[in-house]
Amino acid sequence: MNPDEPKPEVKAAGPQPEVKAEPKPEVKAEPKTEVKPELKPEAKTESKPKAEAERKPEHAPETKAESKPETKAAAPKTAVRNKIIFALAIMGLLAGLAAAYLFGIERKAQPPVFKPVSSPYDSAIYANGIIESDQSSGANINIYPEVSGPITQVLVREGQTVSAGTLLFTIDDSVPGANVELAEANLKAARDQYDKRRAAYDIDPKSISKDVLDTAEDAVIQAAATLKAVNALLQKYSVKAPLDGVVLALNATAGSYVSSQGAYDAYTGGFDPLVVMGAPQDYLAVRCYVDEILVSRLPSHWHIRAQMSLRGTDIKVPLEFVRVQPYVSPKIELSNQRQEKVDLRVLPVIFRFEKKDAPVYPGQLVDVYIGQQ
Repeated sequence: MNPDEPKPEVKAAGPQPEVKAEPKPEVKAEPKTEVKPELKPEAKTESKPKAEAERKPEHAPETKAESKPETKAAAPKTAVRNKIIFALAIMGLLAGLAAAYLFGIERKAQPPVFKPVSSPYDSAIYANGIIESDQSSGANINIYPEVSGPITQVLVREGQTVSAGTLLFTIDDSVPGANVELAEANLKAARDQYDKRRAAYDIDPKSISKDVLDTAEDAVIQAAATLKAVNALLQKYSVKAPLDGVVLALNATAGSYVSSQGAYDAYTGGFDPLVVMGAPQDYLAVRCYVDEILVSRLPSHWHIRAQMSLRGTDIKVPLEFVRVQPYVSPKIELSNQRQEKVDLRVLPVIFRFEKKDAPVYPGQLVDVYIGQQ
């Protein structure tokens, strides 16, 4: 046989089904979206019509089986989401209706606790007032120490009536006390020296000169003056009442340090007087601040009258005119003594009234109407 004869056998030994079996696992491993565009152009080729015919029935049912469960799972999620949104919308609508109903209810205004202040005159001027001690000049007596040191004793209490010269409090005087003792010793030494030289001079004028005797006498005078000065300084450490009156406020206690500026207040960050005194409480004064715009409407001194209303009550007290402070000053807030940003000015007018049993105290703010008789 010739070597060329086995050619037909080689064709028989290479069966076509083996060629068909090779593309099947490759198609299954690839995702669906990639298989479709790759197979379509191969379907047009004439060399593999049978392989394409076999692939189509295998892949078609798989794509249908995978798409249906995904569609079924998405449908319940959408339905649940729609139900939640619908429920929230209904709840919001109900909440809006409830709020509209509650806010739409008309509530009756409660009656005032007391009758609001009103003018007792046909034509009157309104002014803010502050109650203070009834004194010929000034408001209250603010007592500051002239020296510094810790307080050792407080000998009065708030509300106590005191007379002029009553000891109010004392400051530690150990240092000035020692200076007084030193000055007394120096004075004694100077006097002894002078007495000796004076006796010697009287016995024999030629024993010492007149100049030495005069120098000893001058030393005695200087020592006496020094003792007087330290004694006067020692008295500054004992603060006394300058006149008869009532202790309105005490701003220091035993052990606290004070200076000539007063006692430091940790709450306000400022310095307050140690003692605030006022005149006897039989009569009290009211300092009214009339706005500069209304000063021209202020009645004359002979025809002026006024009435005071206590805030928070229905109590009204007639006032007696005392004087006008003839100086227009900047308007201030009476509560904390801060000047306003706008330059408004007021004229102080002072009235007085008999306290009796009225529940009023110095420093209290009141409403005042000033009219004409």
